[in-house]
Amino acid sequence: MKYNLLGKTGLNVSSLSFGASSLGGVFHAVQKADAIRAVHVALDCGINYFDVAPAYGGTRSETVLGEALKDIPRDKYFLSTKVGKYTSSGNYGDDTLDYSAARIRASLDESSRRLGTDHFDIIHLHDFEYQNRRYTEWALDEGLATLHTLKKEGRIGAVSCGIYPMDLWERIFQDYEIDVALIHNHYCLNDTRLLELLPLAQKKNIGIINGSPFASSLLTERGPAEWHPASTEDRMLFRATAEFCRAQGTNISKLALQFASRHPDIPTTLFSSASAVSVKRNFQWSEEKMDDSLLAKVMELLSPVFNKQWDYSGDEHSGVSRTAGGVSKHPGHESLERIPVG
Repeated sequence: MKYNLLGKTGLNVSSLSFGASSLGGVFHAVQKADAIRAVHVALDCGINYFDVAPAYGGTRSETVLGEALKDIPRDKYFLSTKVGKYTSSGNYGDDTLDYSAARIRASLDESSRRLGTDHFDIIHLHDFEYQNRRYTEWALDEGLATLHTLKKEGRIGAVSCGIYPMDLWERIFQDYEIDVALIHNHYCLNDTRLLELLPLAQKKNIGIINGSPFASSLLTERGPAEWHPASTEDRMLFRATAEFCRAQGTNISKLALQFASRHPDIPTTLFSSASAVSVKRNFQWSEEKMDDSLLAKVMELLSPVFNKQWDYSGDEHSGVSRTAGGVSKHPGHESLERIPVG
């Protein structure tokens, strides 16, 4: 395992990092013993950065990760969680958004109890582009200010955001002070727009975490979940590309992980799994030489959807078209569709 400095944080993170959403059964039912074993195998492979969120599995992911790490010395790993999005029921998509200082502070207290720690190395402000961006200004105002206060207090080590839209990332990099950026679905086989942010990230020494190397399961043999906004035509293209890779004697996920985790200016790539076998396999894939010839052919096959903007916000389910502006600074809570990142 290779290790890289994560921007100005001083954290020397593993090139592969562990997203704990799967531990809470977000994608399918998971046995707790299997989930804990996956975390321990990740540690054995040299992974030292773990990310989670209270929204995943209605806090179950945090609870299971806390159990898995309870006997591991705290100085052996880095830990982040998220604030702003909460799922009390455990049902995927049954979320509320709240970026108030009071809720963020309460959220950290709750996460601390579940994860067995009083310090988080990074906190990500979570998914504030959703519901037609009506929460965006609230998050960037009160939410970010609260995280900076918590950092000054020593409660957290680094301030970060975890969102998808490129235009919002450009605005944040230009106008706001953050230490880390958790950017998902923008450096993978079918989308490399994260590269547009690297010059400014390097200038401001912002640490980049590359989430979703498998493009929200588009780059897998099983394919994406039913809620994914990809059209039938697009799904057929990804399926055909996966079949092409299989005909070459390999798995599209292997190529996807290798590609996503090898850029020299991206410190770490975050994947999620509750399977010890999958964790070990991902580590082994990352250590193997990438087939550059196959990569070129796959990129050509995926060219019709290259850098395509997916609507992960859930607005397609509500019939609301997303715009660039927020609607209200402090809106009421809404039930939303969500995509787990970590």
